[in-house]
Amino acid sequence: MAETTASNRTIKLVVTRQDGSDGKSYAEEFEIPYRPNMNVIGALMEIQRNPVNAKGQKTSPVCWESNCLEEVCGACSMVINGKPRQACTALIDKLEQPVRIAPMSTFPVIRDLVINRGRMFNALKKVKAWIPIDGTYDLGPGPRMAESRRQWAYELSKCMTCGVCLESCPNVNEKTDFIGPAAISQVRLFNAHPTGEMNKDERLDALMTDGGIEGCGNSQNCVRSCPKGIPLTTSIAAMNGETTKRLFRKWLSV
Repeated sequence: MAETTASNRTIKLVVTRQDGSDGKSYAEEFEIPYRPNMNVIGALMEIQRNPVNAKGQKTSPVCWESNCLEEVCGACSMVINGKPRQACTALIDKLEQPVRIAPMSTFPVIRDLVINRGRMFNALKKVKAWIPIDGTYDLGPGPRMAESRRQWAYELSKCMTCGVCLESCPNVNEKTDFIGPAAISQVRLFNAHPTGEMNKDERLDALMTDGGIEGCGNSQNCVRSCPKGIPLTTSIAAMNGETTKRLFRKWLSV
């Protein structure tokens, strides 16, 4: 642990850095003044304000992404002390020091802690995770959902595409094209929508292609790591059932 005297207390951080997408990663240590209730974003901002490493050498500021700072946008996902999570809600006072910060390894690194989430967004495109509309004019109130259905659909809608579930999933890596739990759960969400269910079969067919739901190994890491507590494994189980029924219907229609 760093100094415990209130006036001299410091925070030690070890940041995994990379100068570019083709660069080699390396660790750089920093020591910054302690402030109560500081989160990891605040620590990175302190390094940005005074980019000097623990050796006293001037260095480049650490690059990272953040936006809302209240665990809604999902932009500040990174690996903190070996756990993928949101930096905005990672409080320094609750972390073991030195605080080790690294980019998520599932996605290509652009620079330092900034990653390319293209894999996740392409998965959402593959399953058409949206409600198609005809034009942008006012169509009036849409069809109503039963309250019981709306409540669990709301839980699925909390997904902020942070990528933590993909980072924690052993089946999402450079050797596979598995779309990951987030996209599967979004299929369940949009297929439950009274308008979105018009494209239900299309989404299920997408899940039945290579890299779809069959890539899940049921490790259940995703549901344990999701910062929003989304029941991802429940969604995967539900979509397993739906794709099986879809397959049988296609066989019977031949």
